[in-house]
Amino acid sequence: MLITFEGLDYSGKSTQVQLLADRLTLQDHHVLVLREPGGTDIGEKIRKMLLDKNNDGMTEASELFLFSASRSQLIQEVVRPALDGGMVVICDRYYDSTTAYQGFGRGIPLEVINAINKYATGGLVPDVTFFLDIPIREIEKRMHSAKKNKDRMESNSIEFYERVRNGFLQIAKTESRYCVIDGLQPIDDLHELIWQHITDTLMTQK
Repeated sequence: MLITFEGLDYSGKSTQVQLLADRLTLQDHHVLVLREPGGTDIGEKIRKMLLDKNNDGMTEASELFLFSASRSQLIQEVVRPALDGGMVVICDRYYDSTTAYQGFGRGIPLEVINAINKYATGGLVPDVTFFLDIPIREIEKRMHSAKKNKDRMESNSIEFYERVRNGFLQIAKTESRYCVIDGLQPIDDLHELIWQHITDTLMTQK
């Protein structure tokens, strides 16, 4: 099973990814947790390039191809072998992030995005995707509270993030695998909602 988590920066994805992985492990599932971009030697090098604020001159096309290159490497090198081995793979971001950020956010035509996504992944579609939805104002508050320097992707404008959020919501309307969750709920409540959805999905697959 391939489970993906999507959302804007500081939406709480990473926390929920780990909580789900821990609980699945307690249920005797073999779980692999991954993040995008990264997860391979090549992918980690690409990640540094993408997040480095010194690369503010990076073109939109270069950004798209770099994210997709990292993803292609991850799928071939890690994800497919893990799935073939019967593992549950949980990925913090996947190709929906490219559709939302580079498509809806940057304005690259969606037909281009969709073709590249399909080629980079070999057509591998998640079984379940959780989108943790939070208002843009909450992102700003969480960023401020974190007191850390923003990376290149986190340095985008509020208007950019609004387009990205709307993009995710548009994707959710067309993809039955999506589960949209109000990310403002307490961490434990979010986890229980996610766990119930996963439990239901696992039951239907038996």
